[in-house]
Amino acid sequence: MERILRIVLVEPEIPPNTGNVARLSAAVGARLHLVRPLGFELDDRRLKRAGLDYWPDVRMTVHDDFSGLKTELAEAPFYLATTKGERSYTDIKYEPGCCLVFGAETRGLPECILAAYPDRQIKIPMREGCRSLNLSNAVAVVVYEVMRQWDFAGLV
Repeated sequence: MERILRIVLVEPEIPPNTGNVARLSAAVGARLHLVRPLGFELDDRRLKRAGLDYWPDVRMTVHDDFSGLKTELAEAPFYLATTKGERSYTDIKYEPGCCLVFGAETRGLPECILAAYPDRQIKIPMREGCRSLNLSNAVAVVVYEVMRQWDFAGLV
């Protein structure tokens, strides 16, 4: 199976974060999936600026809702990044075709999504008292763990 990685942002709110994730997606060959509602327009200048000149290499799909994403990617294993997760992101063996799912910057993933994947929740360990990392930083941390496990296949 081709080593495809899918990055999913559910209801992202801050254009530069999404732009940074788009640039990361292009850099590692991942597919980016955005789930509406978005906190910005796709032609937002801050979004475009953060993605720099990588936009032609970004493979992006926008979904109207999480249900539509689940239907389209029904066979893909999902891993949900959440501060409520019990397992570290490094304790997972990521399969080709997997989806790394991240929530909105101010509220994370909705409870209904978390409840659907109780055994697929991962966390990035942090010091007590820290609520969360910046979204684009969190995505980068987990994405590069996946790339490391896949021996950085296709990267130079």
